[in-house]
Amino acid sequence: MRRTVFQEDHEAFRETIRAFIEAEVVPVYDEWYAAGQAPRDFYYKLGELGIFGIEVPEEYGGAGEESFKYQAVIYEECARAGVSFGGSGVHVALCLPYLKAYATEEQKKRWLPDFVSGQTMYAIAMTEPGTGSDLAGMKTTAKLSEDGSHYLLNGAKTFITGGVHADRVIVCARTAAPTAEDRRHGISLLVVDTKSEGYAVGRKLDKLGLKTSDTAELSFTDVKVPVEDLLGEEHKGFSYLGQNLPQERLGIAFGAYSQAAAAVRFAQQYVEDRTVFGKTVASFQNTKFELAGCQAEVDAAQAVADRALEALDAGELSPAEAASAKLFCTEVAHRVIDKCLQLHGGYGYMNEYPIARLYADNRVNRIYGGTSEVMKMIIAKNMGL
Repeated sequence: MRRTVFQEDHEAFRETIRAFIEAEVVPVYDEWYAAGQAPRDFYYKLGELGIFGIEVPEEYGGAGEESFKYQAVIYEECARAGVSFGGSGVHVALCLPYLKAYATEEQKKRWLPDFVSGQTMYAIAMTEPGTGSDLAGMKTTAKLSEDGSHYLLNGAKTFITGGVHADRVIVCARTAAPTAEDRRHGISLLVVDTKSEGYAVGRKLDKLGLKTSDTAELSFTDVKVPVEDLLGEEHKGFSYLGQNLPQERLGIAFGAYSQAAAAVRFAQQYVEDRTVFGKTVASFQNTKFELAGCQAEVDAAQAVADRALEALDAGELSPAEAASAKLFCTEVAHRVIDKCLQLHGGYGYMNEYPIARLYADNRVNRIYGGTSEVMKMIIAKNMGL
């Protein structure tokens, strides 16, 4: 079936990204993998290439595009090559929407030019030890000073992607206690300078997958945050967090579909080259049937991901539709990647093969951005159940 989601501009962009990955990422990716993160100067290269500014308005140094399709192309091309751009995905996919939607004109002028260049890398800190998906249960506090000039930030966050390299972090904190009627009341967003006194990066967490993406623990001890760095209105942070969830979940869905497609590609290449009992593995009926079944699932996931992408660009992707796309695509990727690893035999378990890294990287897709169980709750509620 002819694919219609991408146009000529997107395909030209794809060629640029593919060439960049081959020249700048593939030759050094094993070094990044061993180090557990991409080097900081790589983000300057992404800035020079214009990756960070695609969706930033022109007056702040960006290209002014409103479409998420360019990010979708990056997901596909990174998966195809078996690489990632480190923690920079959070910078664009998660942080930028908050800056565009809630920053004042003064804040945009102050923050976005360096955002575009990669001089200032952003992360977002929501999750806390012991709270997990229950954001309303967060304990981190930000108390306004008596003279009203700054907040005093205290608390801790964990699982913060991009937390090691971040120059500024959007921190979710309690500026007021919850009310009896609303546990979510009193949460605000602060854009914290990581050079501030009392701000500390703890452990760089050792994850099962996503090895080149730095993920850290953060702590705040009487960190002074100027009131000028409050993002949006005080106490309304929880409602802001919900606004970007459809895009976040679509991004995960599209990334998962892209990983599944890459897995089929890796498996087909392997079985066509690998010989056992005097025949290529690809010549066995079981191999053909397994790969055919995987391809059919990838085709279905692509259709779901593409439809959701079009809906997002049109401003029509609902929370339930995004949850459905994430649930379907991540579950498909789980099944497909597992089968493709099996076709590699023992070599599929070796990290030198991209399928092994893909297997580990993919597992978190059914956890972050809302677990599969949470997605089912959202879908069921939308069904009236």
